[in-house]
Amino acid sequence: MSPELLTIGMFGLLLLLIMLGVSLSFALGGVAVIFTLIMHGPGGLFPMISAVFGTMWSILLAAIPLFVFMGVALARSQISADLYRAFYVWSGKVHGGLLLGTTGFASVLSAMTGSCAASTLTTGMVGMPAMERHGYDRSFVLGTIGAAGTLGILIPPSITLIVIGMTTGLSVGRLFMGGLVAGLIVLATILAYVAIRARLNPESAPAADFSVPLREKLRALRSVIAPLTIIVVVLASIFMGLATPTEAAGVGAAAVVIAVALRGEVNLQFIREVSYSTASTTGMVIWIVFGATAFVSVYSGAGGIMFMQGTLLSLDVNPWTLIIVMQIFALILGMFLDPIGIILLVMPIFFPVVVNLGFDPLWFCIIFQLNLCIGYITPPFGYNIFYLKSLSPHTPIAELYRSVLPFVILMILCGVVFLAFPSILIDGTNFLLGR
Repeated sequence: MSPELLTIGMFGLLLLLIMLGVSLSFALGGVAVIFTLIMHGPGGLFPMISAVFGTMWSILLAAIPLFVFMGVALARSQISADLYRAFYVWSGKVHGGLLLGTTGFASVLSAMTGSCAASTLTTGMVGMPAMERHGYDRSFVLGTIGAAGTLGILIPPSITLIVIGMTTGLSVGRLFMGGLVAGLIVLATILAYVAIRARLNPESAPAADFSVPLREKLRALRSVIAPLTIIVVVLASIFMGLATPTEAAGVGAAAVVIAVALRGEVNLQFIREVSYSTASTTGMVIWIVFGATAFVSVYSGAGGIMFMQGTLLSLDVNPWTLIIVMQIFALILGMFLDPIGIILLVMPIFFPVVVNLGFDPLWFCIIFQLNLCIGYITPPFGYNIFYLKSLSPHTPIAELYRSVLPFVILMILCGVVFLAFPSILIDGTNFLLGR
């Protein structure tokens, strides 16, 4: 089968199965099996299975359930509620103060959980009642929570950045640092927008009508010590080369158990809920990894990846145009597919092209990841939009789209700035790594 026909057939069938509602993991694996049987018969299944087993032995995969466990345990304990209260009492009596505090809480929760779902849902459930009591505009609140929640896959420890490291061979520690630089810049942009909008339209985010004594504010900071210490220790050990991501995740998971146990919250129900959530989330991720590995092994073995790379490199266009087209392609895919599936499908094609063109691969991967974040709040299938719908069932879906639109524009502008000025990410990452 020619590479051209293979590309049309495999990706066309994959798109059809997804449109029919088949789970991404089974759609990927099913297409791989079908085309293997067509091209090689039953005997051709062995190389595909070998590729999947090869991925199963990757030590980086072990970091995924550990980081998921950290996030689930922290989100299900009262640590998250206490953490929000710390941001709540320090937000100050300024217009938009509660929403600024909520955004800061969402970013810290993203670093704790590495999950957009956990960050968005927990932030909404904890923060929305307080802002509703103070008369905050619901659309403004929902849009901000949805945008801040997307940082869960950009700010480390991010499962998707680990998958990018597995796929490309880049250092996960450097990817984490690049994600941290980009995430902080996007967070600062969101905070600036919230502050300016609240200042221009005070009715949408009125100032809080309470005053908290300094002693109580300082007491509230105690709840921040445990989670921030865990985050700093885990990330610092990776950045400084003291531990691999898997080792650091193991230490972090143990530290979370100790922190929750010291609060007296560990019981049979807590263990059951955390174990179930960790297993279900990890299972979903791993099955996507296995399905994508099978798909890519079949496509690559038949010459599809070499064909696509050759086609891209042979185009008579400016290299910058090619980079922009690939980033736009990632943004569009993010509107329809799971980020992990996108990474495993297109990174084997895009990454060698980026390296061959002489661009910094870390810079490309972080912007690629930012586009996947934007996909979480873009129609028609932005995951965070549906999380927001669950938080506010009576809000029309069209209003949710409008609520996140300003933040989509802001995040796209951040991506444009990162593209136009690569040194922001490259030099920022090297500076934080002491290079």
